[in-house]
Amino acid sequence: FQYLKRFDQGCDLDVFWYEAHLVEGSPAECLQLFLLHCGIGDPSWAELRNFTWFLNVQLRDCEASVFCNPDFVQDTLKGF
Repeated sequence: FQYLKRFDQGCDLDVFWYEAHLVEGSPAECLQLFLLHCGIGDPSWAELRNFTWFLNVQLRDCEASVFCNPDFVQDTLKGF
């Protein structure tokens, strides 16, 4: 949710890191963002769960990758 919210606001996600246990927004806002970004017109709860699980795995791997670390890559992969 933290990434999707900032993405919709046009923030630079290259310098953002997930903050565990930080509560942002309401449950309704969270659900609305998931519905907006999941890519399915009328998703089931299982499809929303799979979307959030997959997104979390990808973002966790991205944060752990040295190639996505702005201090390491400098400006060579801006927006990657």
